[in-house]
Amino acid sequence: MAERIGQERVQREDGYLYFLGRDGYVWKTPMKNNPRGRKAKVTSERVQRQDGFLYFIDKSGYVARTKMNRRGRMSRKRSRR
Repeated sequence: MAERIGQERVQREDGYLYFLGRDGYVWKTPMKNNPRGRKAKVTSERVQRQDGFLYFIDKSGYVARTKMNRRGRMSRKRSRR
């Protein structure tokens, strides 16, 4: 089950893809069918990421996270030993 992290809600527009950038802010970028759109930062709230979690924008428009399922695969640090 996903847990809601962000307090700020994202109002979505048609023709844009929304994602959580490396800097911790929500960004929107135009899809292929939207040639006039521009990439832009959507929220002013910054999210601190933690390892082992998948971050996404849920159906309600808030930033959420869920624990990643690795299905028993070793991380790179362990596999190099």
